[in-house]
Amino acid sequence: MIIRDIIQIGNPILSKKSKFVYKIDSKETKRIFKNLVDTMHFHDLIGISASQIGEKSRIFVTEVRKTVARNPRTIDKLRVYINPKITWLSKRENVIYEACGSVAYSELFAPVKRPKKIIIEAFDEKGKKFILKADGLLGRVIQHEYDHLDGIEFTEKITDMRKIMSKGEYIKRIASKTQ
Repeated sequence: MIIRDIIQIGNPILSKKSKFVYKIDSKETKRIFKNLVDTMHFHDLIGISASQIGEKSRIFVTEVRKTVARNPRTIDKLRVYINPKITWLSKRENVIYEACGSVAYSELFAPVKRPKKIIIEAFDEKGKKFILKADGLLGRVIQHEYDHLDGIEFTEKITDMRKIMSKGEYIKRIASKTQ
């Protein structure tokens, strides 16, 4: 088990675009996604991108499950996305509170507007291409992590700065009523 430090906002690595992975079955790629999974679990996150652990590869992982801050109605298995591409975004959008391991170690929550549904194409850890239609929290996490690959932090998309809150306030005021 390798737990990596999560790079925090302000570090220039988070604002750089990630690079295409040419050797999906390489030891290096396998090391990156294993480190992502271990780090995501250790920090009680539901998604994390390679850039957040200092790797500039187009890789992220998601696992929508119960955490301290989230108790989703629908859970989703662990997924690895290598060289992902969002191919469709719904016109319908919604606002949901997001946090990020790279922003005060997920201690800050804020409202962000994103498309409600997406379709993404990617390769899994075995190099098999897949297409996934996602909505709800999974769709949200995919979009959040995909942004990281393009050097975008969720703080750039906050809809109302007056509604930012701490993790504790989010759990008391929002999470307990919506999940």
